[in-house]
Amino acid sequence: VQLQASGGGLVQVGDSLRLSCANSGSGRIFSSWIVGWFRQAPGKEREFVAAVRWSRDSAYYSDSAKGRFTISRDRAENTVVLQMNSLKPEDTAVYFCATGSTQFGATRATDFGSWGQGTLVTVSS
Repeated sequence: VQLQASGGGLVQVGDSLRLSCANSGSGRIFSSWIVGWFRQAPGKEREFVAAVRWSRDSAYYSDSAKGRFTISRDRAENTVVLQMNSLKPEDTAVYFCATGSTQFGATRATDFGSWGQGTLVTVSS
């Protein structure tokens, strides 16, 4: 499995951004696996944002993401999308997608075995 995150950029406060996570490797993401998004701001630890089971649209979110972000699977593109609305300066971070055979509800970075390179999101005020 080789994940690739894309869609980051520079936006203004209140804007929206759509991140995508694709599997560009030869390995397979199994239906029971969880695909998650994490983010890491400068000088801070990596934190969980949202995750979804690969085979379904069952999702869960961090408190900071609830109500503003939506994670879903784009079956046509075979990607996992993180739709981010009402962006705030504190959302500024490098966003990573990750996957692994872990339990639904997992939020620790160590719960996810495969990671992609991040994509930078900058929210300017």
